[in-house]
Amino acid sequence: MARSTHILNSSYYDSVVLMRVASQLKRQDGVTEVAMFMGTEGNHALLAQVGLTTVKSKDAGPQDLLIIVVADTEVCAESTTQEAIRMLNERVSGQDSELDYRPRTLDTALGFLPDATLATLSIPGEFAAREGSRCIDRGLNVFLFSDNVEIEDEISLKNKARKKNLLCMGPDCGTAYINGVGLGFANVIKSGRVGCIAASGTGLQAVVCELDRLGEGVSHGIGVGGRDLSREVNGIMTKYALELLEQDPATEVIILLSKPPHADVIAMLESLCSVMKTPIVTCFQGARLEGDTYVQASTLDEAAAMAACLVNGSDYVAHSFTEPQRVSALLDRGENKAAGKRVVGLFTGGTLAKEAQILLSKDLGFVAKSLEEESTHSVVDLGDDQYTIGRPHPMIAPEARTEKLVELAQSGGLASCGVVLVDLVLGNGSHLDPAGELIESIKILRNSYKLSSEIVAVVIGTEMDPQDVQGQIRGLEGSGITVFRSNSEAARYAAMLAVPESRTHYMTEAP
Repeated sequence: MARSTHILNSSYYDSVVLMRVASQLKRQDGVTEVAMFMGTEGNHALLAQVGLTTVKSKDAGPQDLLIIVVADTEVCAESTTQEAIRMLNERVSGQDSELDYRPRTLDTALGFLPDATLATLSIPGEFAAREGSRCIDRGLNVFLFSDNVEIEDEISLKNKARKKNLLCMGPDCGTAYINGVGLGFANVIKSGRVGCIAASGTGLQAVVCELDRLGEGVSHGIGVGGRDLSREVNGIMTKYALELLEQDPATEVIILLSKPPHADVIAMLESLCSVMKTPIVTCFQGARLEGDTYVQASTLDEAAAMAACLVNGSDYVAHSFTEPQRVSALLDRGENKAAGKRVVGLFTGGTLAKEAQILLSKDLGFVAKSLEEESTHSVVDLGDDQYTIGRPHPMIAPEARTEKLVELAQSGGLASCGVVLVDLVLGNGSHLDPAGELIESIKILRNSYKLSSEIVAVVIGTEMDPQDVQGQIRGLEGSGITVFRSNSEAARYAAMLAVPESRTHYMTEAP
């Protein structure tokens, strides 16, 4: 196996561009791996973690682009490297041709857009705090997509923003909706009466899509980053977001989504929420809190349904499935070959993966977060750093899931698998045909590896998304894949396939 290392000094490229180019090149014959990213300290650590470090790669600095290719031959590795450079140059030239002038500094950009109120940052984490601070100094709200930002820098940025009555959304904030404009990975939704505050991305996407299906819309969706409700950050942006939504005349109900807050932060939230007039629905990923300051939901779709009932003045009725008759028919359609077998979840959304793991564990017992144990139920977040080094996020490039499925099949890991549970997250920024990629991968597995597992998919999207949500669903169902629109329902259905006894408590509810 040959390896090529090339450094482009003082060359910055957007991470999404790098990942798309790397993904295309990796499909070529004879190419095993293509890694393209800036030579930051964090990226060097990830290189070492996955065994791609070379003697030359250590020379790449934070402002240098590092290209590493692993291929069958030296000729293939070198030609692929040169092809990568050519593709990057073409993309830059194409971008330059679209605009007569591209500002290279914040001050110059503000000269062109003097009325701008928000800046989106997607740069290496070690530079994010400095640039975010400059944006805040210039009176800009910040949407901070970057990750690997030190927590001390996050606290400093948020305190500075709060003093100036500005939002600092993030770091590692994947989605937001401000005044009807979607930021990051965002579904196309209607304006409405529900305001949302969420840690990151796919949880917010799942909630707004469920609200859309229920006929309700969103006033604002404010991302605060996954650490905002930690003891260290102490909810700086969550508190400010609650205040903003409380003052917003368009917001009649607020949904607060997060992993469980620190105990000290919970007390702060309860004190703040107790004096607010706007009803609040919380979903804290498996945690239920003491007190009745807010309505507590157990799942993402339940949070959306509770909020919709509050704005419409109707009573919420808990249920496991919105269409129990359909689920009964699915369960009764033939021999259940998944009973007693392993459930494997391969997710592109971290919040969706966490929710599925929590729900499955109620019926299956221990559910691992990795695929290391072939006899253990597993739910994996393919968007985690260990799976995305030098390549696109799986919401952009769903072939990452195909590769993981083929790896499992080749190692025999699918032989004991009764159910494969997956998510497809639509919207702007995501792959334009994730269903097509999944359908093709299942065909390969069925034909070449005799895959017999049940495939269960949750589709997160709206009728206005560019992917044509109904077309995606029709394609999946036409390929024998069982589709749900709710992540919790997909997980419960998978549990009932693997543990038929669990059907008793899920299917005996009043409709």
